Amino acid sequence: MRTADDEPTTLVVTIGVLTYRRPADLVAILPVLVEQAEASADDVRVLVIDNAPEASAEKTARSFPPRSVQYVHEPSPGIAAARNRAIDESERSDLLIFIDDDERPVGEWLTALLSTYRAERPAGIAGPVISQYEEEPDPWIVGGGFFARERFATGTQVQVAATNNLLLDLGIVRRLGLRFDEEFGLSGGSDTLFTRSLTAAGERIVWCDEAVVLDIVPSSRLTRRWVLQRYYRMGNTWSRTTVLLSGSTPSRLIARLSLTAGGAARVVQGAARSTWGRLARSVSRDARGQRTLNRGLGMMAGAWGHVYAEYKRA
Repeated sequence: MRTADDEPTTLVVTIGVLTYRRPADLVAILPVLVEQAEASADDVRVLVIDNAPEASAEKTARSFPPRSVQYVHEPSPGIAAARNRAIDESERSDLLIFIDDDERPVGEWLTALLSTYRAERPAGIAGPVISQYEEEPDPWIVGGGFFARERFATGTQVQVAATNNLLLDLGIVRRLGLRFDEEFGLSGGSDTLFTRSLTAAGERIVWCDEAVVLDIVPSSRLTRRWVLQRYYRMGNTWSRTTVLLSGSTPSRLIARLSLTAGGAARVVQGAARSTWGRLARSVSRDARGQRTLNRGLGMMAGAWGHVYAEYKRA
């Protein structure tokens, strides 16, 4: 809530946890979120948005008192629909904080986000996500840096952010009429488009390096096939969002051509680096080359409208 001179007093905050068939992860994350919410001087609630058609998270979420955890079921498939439901359910909130169900906030995560918000008053705040593996990964995956994420000093402006650790000022979101594009619901990337749209409108997203969450990476994702597909998808959604943000038809054509050229350059560079790595028996060079190559392939495909549905459901 804001006073007449627009200075924040007690903030009304929703922590939105999107979940899809991960009840064990909910059991782990919800007590941590509830503890931080109850310790806050602001008005904070935890909201579970269940995107499984059979509402598989309901029993787990409702095992907590309603004053601690609220639950809604969003049957429309796709993470974008669940993100939009979180916005809709937060109509009385000043801020919405997204965190994934397979993550764990570290230390004073919530306090750090809200302190940075009060200091900076941005449209969004992103924080670091540090991967923690269920089992020791293949040295090739470690060498390729597939789960490494860049970090910045607190207050640094960023142009794009994921919703795995993201605070949004809902007043600004509502004023701009922003929604998560459900065309990206099963491919991923709706958060990329959303945050790029936010900054393209002249708003700021800043970094809070103290608001750390751990990303629990299951063994099913610690394969070469999975990480290379993920980087293909990342390139694919980057191109698709860039084309959409380009505006007019001539501008979109220029964007498509530029993305195709950029993707092709990455393919050539990545193939050369991977080959060099194999000849030199360098696991890291080989893996990083394959990473660059696959992102380039995804960029080229996405530039011309191909959609890679990473989250496609049976």
